[in-house]
Amino acid sequence: MINLSEAAVQEIIRLQSKQNQPNALFRLKVKPGGCCSLCYIMEFDTQEASNDQVYDHGQIKVVVDSQQLNYLNGLTLDYSEDLMGGGFRFNNPNAKVVCGCGNSFSV
Repeated sequence: MINLSEAAVQEIIRLQSKQNQPNALFRLKVKPGGCCSLCYIMEFDTQEASNDQVYDHGQIKVVVDSQQLNYLNGLTLDYSEDLMGGGFRFNNPNAKVVCGCGNSFSV
């Protein structure tokens, strides 16, 4: 399961409208890189693949490749703003080590 806070949902909707992609799928994935070996990737996608797991969050459909679920299952995505600006925050129960920026992790 992938969870989104209400703030994350609102920010994703804002980004979709800004890019004129109101019906796009919100894809979450990981790739090798970053400080701790894996980094999060967020992007909009127009197609759902046959091996995708889809999580419906009202106006947002989150898609994750089923082969990457072992890295992302249970993840909660939040969005917050502070004096340094706004950004997405990842709370991943699978992460054993998280880098200081929060965008890279290892399992």
